[in-house]
Amino acid sequence: MALEITDANFEELVLKSDKPVLVDFWAEWCGPCRMVGPVVEELAKEYDGKAVVGKVNVDHNPEISMKFGIRNIPALLFFKNGEIVDKQIGAVPKSVLAEKLSKQMA
Repeated sequence: MALEITDANFEELVLKSDKPVLVDFWAEWCGPCRMVGPVVEELAKEYDGKAVVGKVNVDHNPEISMKFGIRNIPALLFFKNGEIVDKQIGAVPKSVLAEKLSKQMA
């Protein structure tokens, strides 16, 4: 299952991770976010142990959302060694996200 990432644990789970990280910025009221949600959960299972997959509720965690300039959701950010290395704004097929995540493991 995708981790719940918050303002409080973001640094520990994302910035200090020794694995690639996919963070899904979402909100309950966002239609496209509800389409991407199950895909993110599937990726969390498939990449368990190889990558960190988590979700940030933008309504509950405004600090991180502002820090990364999240204006449109869903926004999926890919981190490696604490840096943003890729991003995807809007709903896309699972294959697109899987390819971007796999690229960070190479």
